[in-house]
Amino acid sequence: MITLKEILAGTEKGYAIGNFNVHNMEYVQGVVEAAEAAQSPVIIAITERPLKYYGIDYLINTVKAAEKNCSVPLCLHLDHGDNLDIVFKCIEAGFSSVMYDGSHLPIEENIANTKKVVEKAAEYGIYPEAELGKLQGIEDGKESTESALTDPEEAKRFVDETGIAVLAVAVGTAHGFYDGEPKLDFERLKAIREKVEVPLVLHGGSGVPAKSVKKAIDIGISKVNVGTELKVAFNQGIKGVWEENPDEIECTAIMGAAREGIKNKVIEKIDLFRSNL
Repeated sequence: MITLKEILAGTEKGYAIGNFNVHNMEYVQGVVEAAEAAQSPVIIAITERPLKYYGIDYLINTVKAAEKNCSVPLCLHLDHGDNLDIVFKCIEAGFSSVMYDGSHLPIEENIANTKKVVEKAAEYGIYPEAELGKLQGIEDGKESTESALTDPEEAKRFVDETGIAVLAVAVGTAHGFYDGEPKLDFERLKAIREKVEVPLVLHGGSGVPAKSVKKAIDIGISKVNVGTELKVAFNQGIKGVWEENPDEIECTAIMGAAREGIKNKVIEKIDLFRSNL
């Protein structure tokens, strides 16, 4: 597994790396099988909720087992870690990347906490992601009804003062699916790109039209997060098995179909992100 900084190197050439949120072994297998089939690097992301449910060791060892059968670079990433203790535990446990999310805090507190994460991560050769601005929607079981688009000047200050290596920005996307078509603020994204040099991240990538994703990548997005669409693909795979055979009880058949759904969706996203180089 490689670091976030390493896996995003080269994305300025006009592609982005997919950040795919996983929840169990079948998710991990589906993402890794897709990466191998498409010959694309991928970021395997885990949020705090499954970490608390399964435990850090269980999930990190699942990813390490999958890595043995993969010839392309993988990055194991903590997504939306808003608890400093959990962020530090993931760093110590062997995650190759972490994101600290202090976007819900006043900027001064976000900067102070992010600096702590940067300093801790540096001890392990990790280059963290952090977020400035706030997305609406439900992420990891937590709902936010407020949003705050990223201010370009604040983005520059945030990067300069924290030393963060990767910046997640709010430019009109949301967690979960959308009511209608999301309106991305491309001019704001351009302004942020001009102010900061670090790679930029688009959270809330599920349901964003392909044309908007491509334009965001062309402007300078290096990483696109996908979570909700994978949940749908996983559940549709299971539903398809029972629609065909309502009496099916074999777990390998049921979960195998869910894994295949994940794999197909990830391949679709890799093609959209143009990372299958």
